[in-house]
Amino acid sequence: MGAWLRALVLLVCLLPMVVEGMVRHYKFNVVMKNTTRLCDTKPIVTVNGEFPGPTLYAREDDTVLVKVVNHVQYNVTIHWHGIRQLRTGWADGPAYITQCPIQPGQNFVYNFTVTGQRGTLLWHAHILWLRATVHGAIVILPKRGVPYPFPTPHKEVVVVLGEWWKSDVEAIINEATKSGMAPNVSDAHTINGFSGRTPGCGLDEGFRLRVVKGKTYLLRVINAALNEELFFKVAGHQLTVVEVDAVYTKPFKTDTILVAPGQTTNVLLSADRSTGRYLVTASTFMDAPVVAIDDVTATATVHYEGTLSGGAASALVDTKPPPRNATQIATGFMDGLRSLNTRAFPCNVPQSVDHSLLFTVGLGVNPCPSCPSGRRVVASINNVSFAMPTVALLQAHFFNIRGVFTADFPGQPPARFNFTGPPSTMNMQTTSGTRLYRLAYNDTVQVVLQDTGVVTPESHPIHLHGFNFFVVGRGLGNFNPKTDTAKFNLVDPVERNTVGVPSGGWTAIRFRADNPGVWFLHCHLEVHTTWGLKMAFLVDDGKGPNQSLLPPPTDLPAC
Repeated sequence: MGAWLRALVLLVCLLPMVVEGMVRHYKFNVVMKNTTRLCDTKPIVTVNGEFPGPTLYAREDDTVLVKVVNHVQYNVTIHWHGIRQLRTGWADGPAYITQCPIQPGQNFVYNFTVTGQRGTLLWHAHILWLRATVHGAIVILPKRGVPYPFPTPHKEVVVVLGEWWKSDVEAIINEATKSGMAPNVSDAHTINGFSGRTPGCGLDEGFRLRVVKGKTYLLRVINAALNEELFFKVAGHQLTVVEVDAVYTKPFKTDTILVAPGQTTNVLLSADRSTGRYLVTASTFMDAPVVAIDDVTATATVHYEGTLSGGAASALVDTKPPPRNATQIATGFMDGLRSLNTRAFPCNVPQSVDHSLLFTVGLGVNPCPSCPSGRRVVASINNVSFAMPTVALLQAHFFNIRGVFTADFPGQPPARFNFTGPPSTMNMQTTSGTRLYRLAYNDTVQVVLQDTGVVTPESHPIHLHGFNFFVVGRGLGNFNPKTDTAKFNLVDPVERNTVGVPSGGWTAIRFRADNPGVWFLHCHLEVHTTWGLKMAFLVDDGKGPNQSLLPPPTDLPAC
């Protein structure tokens, strides 16, 4: 056999080992669309004219190419929230962190491979406040022939929770920025784009989920809201939690789930009740009494097949949402989350750490001569309010552009005090800077996220780009490294990409820095991100052949 023929045979034999998944192509046209909600019509920014936007489907190990074409007057980027982006940080999407934005009339192809992930995630705009309407689901199916680690459902349903403002969202945040104060809260919540029963605007049922008695449904619940954690429940039904943030969990039953902005939760709904209609609610969780919220509950219905209109069986089975400050319900739900931790789906939590970090997260007040009150509300991590650059940080790192950032983000707070104590005697001012924390490839990291009461204690859903992490501990008050560390769960902690820091408390996470690049860490309440509650990790290349950041694509947008 000739040498070329032997090489060809070898290539054919190796091909199934090299090509694991298929290539999927999507096109996202970012366009304005007149949309009517709450009895009013306004133009909104959308993808392909849809609100919520289209669902992106893939399988584990597929390569996904999404061509985003910007037809609106705003700069645009899209973030694939929760996708690891192994070595492909250029496709992550946060503006001025991994890329410069796609300018009006321009386009960019996001190219990434879904490696070792399956489940529900989301995509959304990652610039300005555009993600209010520019968002949608990501559904990653298991590899062909690989079953779910729970009973196969009869049907799968995407449920996207959101917020709706009657006014233009960009005008609202721009006005708030000028005033130095908090922006107006939303006018309603939505379930798959509809608010349902809304006072003063008819009795529209909103989204309707049709079910067949005796069947089981997988609900892929996503919180795409800008600023509010949401309770979700279905009247008369228990929900079995089987996954969060695209990671399988030990199943457990509950009548209420809590989903923070950026989080996803998959639940099994068994249609085991009498024929009829059952109310679905999405309502706010906020246990900081001084923080304004949107208290309008979004509603939908579960509609059993065979329910006749007008009969007794068609009467709506109602349910009462939890109180806005139902801390016990929220805590009970989060305490119930555990990684599946099986041979097929192990829980690889780091047992030791190279970096032990304490990050205080909270609000502050800085002088503002141009503001009516002379002051501006800000937010910070370790008293640093992040200053956004005008050159993307990943580009500055890759091309060694000087003067864009410094790699000296503090791993500890600048001063120790009673973090969750009253604000009366505290200095509320913060510093400002574009400061990153540097990690060597494969370092193990522990971050204790500590809420502060400098202005007010408040829950913060913190999202880390580029990684999943393990939530090894949480508690109220100030973190005590001597007593609290001993209570950490290092066996089966829940694994996710976005975690809530409890109001007046702390959360501890661990992860391995096995993904080179620049990775954003920020509060997923958009108002807090705007105020500066954000930072980034810089992970250096490793020494192995697949441990370095790939070069940027040729169509990467210019600043």
